[in-house]
Amino acid sequence: QVQLVESGGGSVQAGGSLRLACAASGYRFSSSCMGWFRQAPGKEREGVAGIAFGFGAYTADSVKGRFAISRDNTKNTLYLQMNNLKLEDTGVYYCAAGVVPCGVGSWYREYAYAYWGQGTQVTVSS
Repeated sequence: QVQLVESGGGSVQAGGSLRLACAASGYRFSSSCMGWFRQAPGKEREGVAGIAFGFGAYTADSVKGRFAISRDNTKNTLYLQMNNLKLEDTGVYYCAAGVVPCGVGSWYREYAYAYWGQGTQVTVSS
């Protein structure tokens, strides 16, 4: 049984940083796609960043240059480093894991992922 557990969320002032982590169990880290999504109040869930080992790492234009996704296959953990946070980054952040690799045209699509975490709240204040 695959389980994804996010951690690292919290409240931070604009301009601050947070590092989210997603610990995976029952899931084999390989070249399959893993990603981070977020959902702001009243908005649809959107892709923030995705990564497929050996294929590449991708970030949404809205966070490019501020967020970075990485994965540690030895620890079965996915990370999202978030710097220079803005008010519009507020939302629930979800970790997701797929069973096949993803590319530039699919990493932000929910259909690319088979497993989802419960989410962690990130709140950015002024």
